[in-house]
Amino acid sequence: MENHKVVVVPCSGIGKSLGTVGRVATYKVIERMQPEKTRTVCLALLTMGDDDALKLVRENPCIAVDGCPAQCSKKNIEASKGKLAHNIVVTDVLRKNRALKPDGVIELNDQGDKLAEIIAGMVSEKVDEILRKEKWE
Repeated sequence: MENHKVVVVPCSGIGKSLGTVGRVATYKVIERMQPEKTRTVCLALLTMGDDDALKLVRENPCIAVDGCPAQCSKKNIEASKGKLAHNIVVTDVLRKNRALKPDGVIELNDQGDKLAEIIAGMVSEKVDEILRKEKWE
């Protein structure tokens, strides 16, 4: 198996701007900020019990990025016996950044992108912390 990576699992949140914020934040991390240290998996595959998705979350530490308090990503990682290392809920971050008003589903407005950037920074910091702690870096 390849070196351990942190698996960032965004919620589906289809049709919801906060779900989009979480997905955009995830892609900022896995494509730009931490491409060598992270991966992602489709939540639907995990929910359906896809063997590759299950193996990925069971063998690597995971960060759930949930759009709302329902925390579907977190719950599905746990239900899949995955290694949940951290959870970020977009609504919690939004409460601390009330000036931002994210909007858009297919494409976020500037404020939504700014919120996604804040969350991506939080995820990126947590990736380094997890890998140091797990001594997998």
